[in-house]
Parts: sequence; C-alpha cells; structure tokens
Amino acid sequence: MKTVDEVNNKLNKYDVCVCDTTLRDGEQTAGIVFSNIEKYRIAQLLDDAGVQQIEAGIPTMGADEKRAVKHIAQMNLDASILGWNRANIDDINTSIDCDVDSVAISMSSSDIHIEHKLKKSREWVLEQIQKSVEHAKSHGLYISCNGEDASRADMDFLIEFAKVAKDAGADRFRYCDTIGREDPFTCADRIGRIIKEVGIDVEMHTHDDFGMATANCMAGVKAGARFMSTTVMGIGERSGNAPLEEVVMACKHLFGKSTGIDSLKLKPLAEFVSVAAGRPICVSKPFLGANCFAHEAGIHADGIIKDAKNYEPYEPEEMGLERRIVIGKHSGRNTIVTDLSHRGITLSEQEAIDLLERVRKGAVKLHRSISSDELYTMYMDMKAGEDPFDDERY
Repeated sequence: MKTVDEVNNKLNKYDVCVCDTTLRDGEQTAGIVFSNIEKYRIAQLLDDAGVQQIEAGIPTMGADEKRAVKHIAQMNLDASILGWNRANIDDINTSIDCDVDSVAISMSSSDIHIEHKLKKSREWVLEQIQKSVEHAKSHGLYISCNGEDASRADMDFLIEFAKVAKDAGADRFRYCDTIGREDPFTCADRIGRIIKEVGIDVEMHTHDDFGMATANCMAGVKAGARFMSTTVMGIGERSGNAPLEEVVMACKHLFGKSTGIDSLKLKPLAEFVSVAAGRPICVSKPFLGANCFAHEAGIHADGIIKDAKNYEPYEPEEMGLERRIVIGKHSGRNTIVTDLSHRGITLSEQEAIDLLERVRKGAVKLHRSISSDELYTMYMDMKAGEDPFDDERY
C-alpha cells in the first residue's frame, strides 16, 4: 500500500494524469460483467500501459467485488489503486479493509439530486463530505472528492462543496458530468472558476450522452484540470465515458501534454476488454478501429501514396495499426496503378482507365471492396477480353 506522498509523486509525474475507471464505471455498463480473473488481467494491462491510477471497484458491494479490489491492491502494481465510495464512513472502512491507497468519496452536488434523490439539504451534504473526508484522511489515504451531477449544480454551491472537501483534506475534486449534459464551452468556464477560487486539482469525469465526453474532458484539461477519468473504449453507464485512448492521444497531439501512457499498449488492452465485455471494436473507432488508416477515395488514396501526411493526423505505428489502400468504387487510377506495380505490371493510361471502370462496376455488384488478388484477376480478364461482370453477354 502506497503512502499519500508516494501516490502524489506518482500522480504528479506528467502534465495530465489518468485515473481509469474501466473496472468500476466501465463494468456498470448495462449487460457487462467481468470475472475477477478478467479484472486482474485488465488491471495488469492498464498498469503496463502506464495508467497512473486504477479505480478498481466498489468495495462496499461485498463478496466478489471486495475480493477483487483487495486482490488488485495486493498485485504490487505501479499504479495507485482507488476504491469508490459514497460519502459514508462504513463505505470508506470497507475500502480501507481492501488495502487501497486511495479513495473516491462521492456525493450529490446538484439541487436536483439533493432534493429528489437524497431528500436532504445542502447543509447535510456539506456535513457528510466533511466527516467522510476527514475520516479517510485520518487513515492516511489519498482522496478524490466527487461532486456527482456537478454539471447541473449551482456554481456557488459547487465552489463551497469543493472548498469544504479541500479543507477537510481532499487531494482533488472530481467534476462529474453524471448525465452527460455538459458542453465544452460552459465546462471550460466552470472548471476554470473552480481551480481559481478553490485552488484544488480537478479531475474530469465525463459521460457521452450527447456525444461530447471527450470534448468536455479536453475542455476541462484546457481550463487547467490535471486529471482525466477514463474507460477503455469509452464503455460505461448508458452511452459511456471518455475513452482512454481518445483523451490520451488528444493530449499528446492536440494539446502537447504528456500523460505517461504508452500508446502501443492501448490496442492490446482494448482488444482484451472488448472480448471480456462482449463489445466488438467498431471499424471506425478512433485510434482502435480497422479503418483508422484505410483509404479508398481516389483523391485521398493518391495523396497518401504521395505522402501519408497529406491525409493522416498521426502515424499508424503509434497505435500498432497498419495503413491500407482499399480498392473499390471510389478508387482512382493511381491506386490500381500502384497496386499492380508491386506485381511488376505497368499499366498504360488507357489500360488504367478501362481497368478502373471494371473495378468500380465490380465493387457495386459485389457491394464491397476489391482485394489485390481480385484486381489482378480483373486485369488478366481484361487482357483476355473477358468481363465476368458484363451481364449482357449471357
């Protein structure tokens, strides 16, 4: 178990720190259940990738959940291990029993939740935060205090909420866009104000109900947030969370911020989570999908053949992906000329025009792209005066 100083040293090494919650919020996705063995493997893969903090689960659930969190805490991982809790001393004691070095203490911060979910008052909320944070601090734990539904909270009260947490000993404040209703512009303003008025580290925990989890997370980082709450592939409640792979690569390429994450380890991690969760990786999934570096349209493919920088935002090798020039309906002449040149075949201008017409017709009839071998067969058929796609001949 790491001390608070050791955890802080771990979490302060890079510009932005990742606290991954695949094992907690990710598993809360409807229909996803990880076995404990799968959880241990996911934790190891997250650690191997350089994730600084792993939210291992909710110990107060008991049984297998508590056993899994305790096992992960005892795996001697380099990452800090965090248990999630309500602002409840009994919950926190259960996390302490699991030997975690960090706790997340979560409490509703919006009047909607306070009045209609908790049926309590703002004063009661602040009292619970103070008591629970002080209790966790007395046991030498690193503390993230979570403002649930922060994106719908009154801003003045949210500032007070974060101040009470800080004064009680919280190390950071987690801004939770619990129902994914935040927008990047409002988000940046709110995060900037919290940092300025409270003087506490802020973590972005964003959901994707409006398709803006990554955008909101990055807006918070732009405004000064140093922590990002992520899940592998963005799995999570309802429409999911900010995907680990997206925010890490956005930090690197768009913001020039270091995260300490090895991008080459993210695809194997996602592939394991995909199988364990029963959630296939979509071919168009940013940074993970098979189509990330697939080019078919003639203008794009021609540009890629000349210089990949023309139509690619980063190198495929960063994610362990491969570039593919796809032959199909939208291909241009340079694609087929280049492909056949690898077989030692040089096309005349007219041959390229005629073969491209056959390729496009074939792709439409087959409802798919054409493989390199099929292109070669089409070329040989053309040389022999044959056209298997010419229905009018039969």
